[in-house]
Amino acid sequence: MHFYKKTSIGKSNNYIKLLIKLILVLILFIALLLMLDQINFPAPNKKIEKLIPNETLKVIK
Repeated sequence: MHFYKKTSIGKSNNYIKLLIKLILVLILFIALLLMLDQINFPAPNKKIEKLIPNETLKVIK
């Protein structure tokens, strides 16, 4: 018979590694959002309007 020493050090270490990875992904995501916020996208100059004639509309029941 073999006796195995049961310790919880390995399990807590895995949780710490997972927590660190999640925090790093969250930091990268927030940094990406902040960088996208700094880009000045141009707004459209004219109003886009398209008229749809009544003949092409279909009533679905």
